[in-house]
Amino acid sequence: MIIARTPYRISFFGGGTDYPAWYKEHGGQVLSTTIDKYLYITCRYLPPFFEHRLRLVYSKIELCQNADELLHPTARSILRFLNYHQDLEIHYDGDLPARSGMGSSSAFTVGLLNVLHAYEGKTISCQQLVEESIYVEQVLVQEKVGSQDQVSAAYGGFNTIRFSPEGNIVVDPLPIDSARAGSVTNKLMLFFTGIPRTASEVAETYVHDLRSRARQLHRMSRMVDEAKTLVCSDGELDDFGELLHESWILKRSLSPAVSNTRVDEAYTAAREGGALGGKLTGAGGGGMLLLYVPEDRQAIVRTKLASLV
Repeated sequence: MIIARTPYRISFFGGGTDYPAWYKEHGGQVLSTTIDKYLYITCRYLPPFFEHRLRLVYSKIELCQNADELLHPTARSILRFLNYHQDLEIHYDGDLPARSGMGSSSAFTVGLLNVLHAYEGKTISCQQLVEESIYVEQVLVQEKVGSQDQVSAAYGGFNTIRFSPEGNIVVDPLPIDSARAGSVTNKLMLFFTGIPRTASEVAETYVHDLRSRARQLHRMSRMVDEAKTLVCSDGELDDFGELLHESWILKRSLSPAVSNTRVDEAYTAAREGGALGGKLTGAGGGGMLLLYVPEDRQAIVRTKLASLV
């Protein structure tokens, strides 16, 4: 049995500039980190005593004779892409719910590619995992998704991820020590809105016309450099929270689908309780709400958002 553990991620700044339609003309960059919550995929040989030759277990259980019969679009596309014909049993489990804005779809893609390569005795690079997962999601499945989640899932860590117009992707780990990283994470709170959403459906409302949103996207890209400077210095971190607030205002202006009444009410309550800024961690519409809250105000914010998980 082969087991792959793939991290979930939090995207802080630059989201939207990682769509190929944007960065292949203007370039793009994001600041993101993976966290200590994971998606697990197990793969084993399926003995020849069953009527089915392929078993896929996630929120559903699929029993098939071959990959073409699978309903799960990503699993079907990956098995076809790798030309897999072996008898397999594949299980998916996660520490967080799907469609929560934590990059779970790309973590699944990266994890499944990784485990299947390992099953064949192959060790592949992080860069190959990135290239293959982007190809699967954007070309084979034709999801309206960006390119940052695949990179975070494959590489892990706290990084600036840069996308060039030529299509090159460069991962730069942030040069900070564990104490400084702890100072950042101690001021972050994460709440589940209880609203599942599909990133591609939200993105569909604005990625078709990114040029009309150039002002927001250029500013969101510059915020990556500002945030990186704040985190990597020895100065006060609260400006990081204020920058998150500005970024959220810009992100909301991309499309009405990015937020909704429930999210807006929760965010307003958090700000009233002492949060300096925050954002939804994915494309928008629901999922996880990330907040920057000074430690002496966190109990108040937790009380104000007690209705959220």
